[in-house]
Amino acid sequence: MRFFNVNFDCFPQQRTAAVPGRGAAGNPKNRFEKLEYVPDAESDTPNEGVPALRTQFLRDDSQTIITRNDSPDIGLKFSLNPYRGCEHGCAYCFARPTHEYLGFSAGLDFETKIVVKPNAPELLRRELSSARWRRDPQPLMMSGVTDCYQPAERRLELTRRCLSVLAEFRNPVAAITKNHLVTRDIDLFIELARHHAAVVAISITTLDVELAKKLEPRASPPSRRLAAIEELSAAGIPVHVMMAPCIPGLNDHELPAIFEAAACAGASGGGYVPLRLSWGVAPIFEQWLELHLPGQKDKVLGRVRAMRDGKLYDSRFGSRMRGEGFYAEQMHALYELAKRKAGFKREHREDALSTASFRVPTDQLSLF
Repeated sequence: MRFFNVNFDCFPQQRTAAVPGRGAAGNPKNRFEKLEYVPDAESDTPNEGVPALRTQFLRDDSQTIITRNDSPDIGLKFSLNPYRGCEHGCAYCFARPTHEYLGFSAGLDFETKIVVKPNAPELLRRELSSARWRRDPQPLMMSGVTDCYQPAERRLELTRRCLSVLAEFRNPVAAITKNHLVTRDIDLFIELARHHAAVVAISITTLDVELAKKLEPRASPPSRRLAAIEELSAAGIPVHVMMAPCIPGLNDHELPAIFEAAACAGASGGGYVPLRLSWGVAPIFEQWLELHLPGQKDKVLGRVRAMRDGKLYDSRFGSRMRGEGFYAEQMHALYELAKRKAGFKREHREDALSTASFRVPTDQLSLF
C-alpha cells in the first residue's frame, strides 16, 4: 500500500454517466471553497482528460484518535475512525460532507481519496493509558463515520491493530460495518465479548443484489453480510442488523425480509435509520437516482420531503434519526412489525457494553 501526500486536484464536477465501481458520478462544489472546476461546454469533451479513478491513500498524522460526540441522539459518546473517506462508495452516505473540511468534494473525492491514520493504534494505546481515561473509561464506537472495514483495511490492518489494543485494555467497543472482512477479527471480538465488551452491527440495506451493486458498489454483497452475521453469532459475539438508511419508496418495503433473513442467520436484534440527505449528500443522491432509477426519483424524493417538513434534510436532534409525518410513522410501524415477526431473542445494544473489566496493562502503567 502506497501513501501519497495530500493534494487538492479534483475531478470534473459532472459526468455524463455512472462511473463503474463508484457511487457518485461527479464532484459537487465544496461549500467551503471559492474555486471549483467548471467544464467548458465548447472545448471540453465529456470525460476527456479525466484522471483514472484509482484510489489514492493520503497520510494523516493526527495527534489524537478518540473523538467525543455530544449529539443527544447518538448512543455512544466516544468514537475512533482510522480512515476518513470510504471506498465503499455508498451513494447515500451521510459522512460524505466531512471530506469538504479537508478541501475535497463530497462526491468522487470521498470515494477515491482516502485519508489514513497510520498511527491510530499507537495513539489509541496512549489515550487509553492516560489518567483521564483510567478515571472514567468509556465504550468506543468504530465506524461511527466511515467504515473501518473498507477495502483498504484488508492490507493496512489498522482496525485490527486498534481492536488488539482494545482487547488488551478490555475497553468495550461497538463496531458497525457493511463488509464481511469483520469476520477476520473474530478472535479479538471473542476476547472482548468475554468481558461484555463487544457488540457488532452489520448494515444491510437491501437483499436485491443488483440494487446493492449500484447503491453500495464496493461493499460486500448482501449474502456475504448475512454470512458475517452467521459467523459472528456462531462465535458467541453479540450481533444485530442495521437497516441504515431506510429509503422511503426504494428499499423500505424490504425491512421485514431483511430482519427475517438476519434473524435466521443469528442476529439477536435490529434497528433502522431513515435516509439523511445532509448538505453535499443531496445532489449526489439525486444524481444517482437520475442515472440508475429515473422513474422512481420523484417518488423517493417526494417521500423524503414528506418526512422532513418539505425539505430533503432536517438537522434537528431526534427528528433527524426518525423523521416526522405519515411516512415516518408508517416506516416505524413497519419496523416494529418486522422486529416482532423476525422473533429476535434479545437486544444487544451499545448501552449493554460494560467497562467493569477495563484495565491498563502493567507495562503501560510504567510509562507514566
